[in-house]
Amino acid sequence: MIGIGAGDPEQVTVQAIRKLNEVDVFFLLDKGQAKEDLVSLRREILDRYIEQPSYRVAVAEDPQRDRTAGDYVGAVRDWHQRRADVYEALIRDEVEDGGCGAVLAWGDPTLYDNIIAMLNTVLDRGTVEFEFEVIPGVSSIATLTARHRTILNQIGKPVQLTTGRRLARGFPEGVDDVVVMLDAHCTFAELPDTDLDIYWGAYLGTPDEILVSGPVAEVADRIRTTRAEARARKGWVMDTYLLRRRASSTEEPPG
Repeated sequence: MIGIGAGDPEQVTVQAIRKLNEVDVFFLLDKGQAKEDLVSLRREILDRYIEQPSYRVAVAEDPQRDRTAGDYVGAVRDWHQRRADVYEALIRDEVEDGGCGAVLAWGDPTLYDNIIAMLNTVLDRGTVEFEFEVIPGVSSIATLTARHRTILNQIGKPVQLTTGRRLARGFPEGVDDVVVMLDAHCTFAELPDTDLDIYWGAYLGTPDEILVSGPVAEVADRIRTTRAEARARKGWVMDTYLLRRRASSTEEPPG
């Protein structure tokens, strides 16, 4: 598992480049024509950083999750099992004994990614034997805060990572900084809080990158419109955002 950053080929680390040059076969999952540029970016990274191109690329169809199912957790578990089936077949059929296969993961493979869990699922099945290593990458969160020239958390305060589905239950208690991922519904716009700023980004690290920031009350409609237009234009959208509660004017500074 090689983390390749949020989309900018220059975010690929020296360690990742070294590992890229040790791989015999790369696994790419075909997500359909709309997301062909995701595959193209991966191929660009291979072309740029592999010094002696003797590798192969094995492409498999990426199973689709049932997004209409009433049982969200059950649908996700079923999707994970079918994706594990795909990786099991790739490892079994495409990697020779003693060979090296690799998955190129967007951002950091340990952050809101299920491939590590799926590889462990394949190992638990006992149908194919292998070892795997995880190479960290620059996460979309790091890219987001860097692009907005801000920090992830305020001094001496915690930060929480969550999803749009959980944010819909309300702004988490006990924190002032919340990073939200996997939010297809712009949940921030529905929060009753009036003292929140947002740092939003889509297609981070790519030529299509979009950034919007400001008080939620002022930029929520702009973000929703921008997101909808981008999704219609490209057929997909990957975005994340940081919500920050403004410090009270009467709050004592730390220390």
